[in-house]
This record gives sequence, C-alpha cells and structure tokens, in this order.
Amino acid sequence: MRLGIIGLPQSGKTTIFNALTRGSQPTGMVSGKIEVHTAVVDVPDPRVDTLSAMFQPKKTIYAKVTYSDIAGLDGSAGSSGISGNLLNQLTQMDGFIHVVRCFEDDAVPHLAGSVDPRRDIHTMDSEFILNDLIATERKLERLNEERKKGAGRDKAVIEHEQELFTKFHAFLSEEKPLRDMDITAEEEKMISGFGLLSRKPVLLLLNLSESQESPEIAYDHKASKVVALQGKLEMDIAQLPLDEMQSFLDEYGIAEPSLNRMIRLSYDLLGLESFFTVGPDEVRAWTVRKGATAPEAAGEIHTDLQKGFIRAEVVAYDDLVEAGGMHEVKGKGKFRLEGKEYIVKDGDVITIRFNI
Repeated sequence: MRLGIIGLPQSGKTTIFNALTRGSQPTGMVSGKIEVHTAVVDVPDPRVDTLSAMFQPKKTIYAKVTYSDIAGLDGSAGSSGISGNLLNQLTQMDGFIHVVRCFEDDAVPHLAGSVDPRRDIHTMDSEFILNDLIATERKLERLNEERKKGAGRDKAVIEHEQELFTKFHAFLSEEKPLRDMDITAEEEKMISGFGLLSRKPVLLLLNLSESQESPEIAYDHKASKVVALQGKLEMDIAQLPLDEMQSFLDEYGIAEPSLNRMIRLSYDLLGLESFFTVGPDEVRAWTVRKGATAPEAAGEIHTDLQKGFIRAEVVAYDDLVEAGGMHEVKGKGKFRLEGKEYIVKDGDVITIRFNI
C-alpha cells in the first residue's frame, strides 16, 4: 500500500510530504534530480479513538499508508519514455498523489512561465500515457517474436496477451489512461507485474495558497479522485507541537486538518477498508481490500489464523458503540458468527476463532 507523491517541479510535492509526515525535507529540489523520500503515515480514523476510549487498551494502532515523495518528473521524457531508476520507483507504487500547482508565487517561478493547473494535469497524464504506449509496443514486439519461435509458453496464452496489449495500444493511442479501460479479473492478474503507470489510481491534489479558492477542475476518470488543500498552511499546522496545533484548529473553528481527509481519500482510492480488533492489550485497525473474505482478513492479522480459520465473531462498529460495550451488544443480539464465505465490511469488529 504505497502511494507516490508526484508532480511537476515547484508544484509543492515535498511540502505535501512534510505536511503528511510532520517532517522538514528541503523544498524546491532541482528539476530532473531523482530523489525519493518515504514515510509511513497513520490513517486518521475517529472510530479507532472511540474504541480505544471504550476498551482502554495498552496500545492503540491505526491503519497505515506509505507515501513516497518522488522527484524527477518534469514532463520531458519524450519518445523514449521514462527511464531508469525513476521508472523503477514509479512502477513500485500502488497509486499516485498528483500534486498540481494552483498557487501564485513570484519567488517560486513556474518552469512553464505561468500557473495553469489544467495544462500541468495534461502534461503529467500525457507523460504516463506515452510511457505506457512505448511499453505496450515493446511488449507486442516480444510477443510476436515469442510466437514465431513456437517454443515455451502455450500458444493460446500468448495470443490472449497479444489481444489484450493490442487493445491497450489502441486505447492509449487515443490519449486515454488505462485506468479508464474495463478488463477482467483474469486480465488484471495477467498484467499485475507489468507496472503500467496510467493503470494506477490517481488522487489529484490541487495545491492552493492560503485563502485561495479552488479552481473548478473536471477530472472524469475511473479510479480517480480530486481534493484541494492549502499545502503550505497544512505543512505549517502539521509542524506545530500537538497542543499548539489543537489550539490553532480550535481558534479557527477547524474540525481537523484538511490533510486528514486527503489521507482517508488516498486510502479509499486504493480500494481498501478497515476492520478492527479490540481488547485490553490492543485496539487496532487492520487494512484489507474491499471484498475480502473473513479468512483473508484473518490472514492480515497472522497467516496461522487464515490457515486454521474456523469462524469469525463479528460486531458492526455502530452497533458496538450504540450498545456501549461487547457484553451489551451480545445481549442485544447484534453479535454474529460468520464462516469462510463472509465478506468483511468496513468497520467490522472481528475476533478470529482458529485451530492449528
């Protein structure tokens, strides 16, 4: 669960990274320099706070997302595509936070000479589409050679791949990202190790100056979301001591930093949800893909729990909070025993019963 923070130079990528991590990485890196900073961030979830207050555990653990600040993209990959270490870093990501500059600042000139978020969005999208177009052309060449040799893999498998990558090439040639293309679960597995950049989910982050209103940006793509925030202000808030941060938020009537919403959106963007385990030792949010079964959720806790899975004891978060405790929720008949086919729901409080 890794999200790469990308964007053109001077868009505010590192400012957003610092806001996320409460860090102080230097901003304004030299254009074209490949540099990656990585940090693991808690996913803000008031449900975890509520459960922790209810059970008073020794430890409270939130769900996590890993963010990587990736410098080096500048819209100039050209006909050869994105190369070397930079491409390797990008393909390792599960999705991207694309930071788009909307703020004006004479002290930080835009490389293109003017601030134009729609132009910059198109530039980055085109960079990824072009890279994937080149990659699919090379893949088709290799498949053609493999088919001519007639040895190795099954001919039907090769033909299926040829058909799929031919469709990819046609789609990309229309300047459309591959995340807009519907493919089967089997085809998704087929390309899982191929690292197509325009196939990955994208959270478009409009980086505003303080008090700036967000421009209306239409970004009608699948596996995509748009959020606007004031990056510099969010970084300044994040770097305050915790007591001063809360005082600042209270003074301005801010319920929580906008950054928290961005983190939750990026978590949701990856198709993830949280379930909880509770007890006197630990209250913890666990991450699982949407649509996962109870045994798969058990495997997130420990592989032995998945291997020896018998059943899951499940309580919905809302039912637990409304009842006031585990004993009370059982008394109201809201406690369920679920088997191997149960699909975990966001907010489930689960106890796994197993036998090894």
